[in-house]
Amino acid sequence: MALPLLQYKPSSQNHRVSSFGVADINEDTPYVYRVEDVSSYTDIQSIIWASYRQVFSEHEILKFNRQGTLESQLKNGSLSVRDFIRGLAKSEAFYRLVVSVNNNYRLVDITLKRLLGRSAYNKEEEIAWSIVIGTKGFSSFVDALVNSEEYTVNFGENTVPYQRKRLEGRPYNLVTPRYGADFQEIAGTVRTDWRFTLENFYTAKAKAKRLTEGDPGKYADMAASLSSKGNYAQKLSALDIDYLNAVPYRGRR
Repeated sequence: MALPLLQYKPSSQNHRVSSFGVADINEDTPYVYRVEDVSSYTDIQSIIWASYRQVFSEHEILKFNRQGTLESQLKNGSLSVRDFIRGLAKSEAFYRLVVSVNNNYRLVDITLKRLLGRSAYNKEEEIAWSIVIGTKGFSSFVDALVNSEEYTVNFGENTVPYQRKRLEGRPYNLVTPRYGADFQEIAGTVRTDWRFTLENFYTAKAKAKRLTEGDPGKYADMAASLSSKGNYAQKLSALDIDYLNAVPYRGRR
């Protein structure tokens, strides 16, 4: 028996703020791809590539990952943009590149960014949808998002999903799916062992870094290394210097 979707409260994020009109029209405003604007073969190709960029991300648009059958159905009008997005998210390539390399919590956040154009509201939403993935499978999770009222209101049948409202940090379709915290630990690019934490916190070097600028403690080692003996100027008279022998002989001209 599948568990019902847990309740969660939407947080106040940028994508929930109503448009400010002209103030939102700047370099961060996404270009919206719609079937209604298609007037040539080039336009439908633009919709296809925009869909790949949104679902697969910019750096994973490879010929090897393309879905020829879905593209043909979209071109001849037998498939809507909504179902084309659904097919890309359920494809073997997406499963291999995104689903199989993430835990359910991060997978929820990435899929929300790709299909609904927003990040997860909070941890409660990530937990709620991760339970759906665990009980019904990833395919049912995709259907729940694409068939949702939120998707219908914002994108409908013929609009390619895009990042809604203001941009913060990297665009959502550039978030690397493989580089979550758990994957970093497996790959050895981060050190999360508690011993490294203690080492970084309690060593003398770490303590010195936490001192404020100008604190005498920062210069204790340097002061201890100085010699206690004075370095006084030598008493030397100009009459004691033998200039003739000190200057090298260069021979006769």
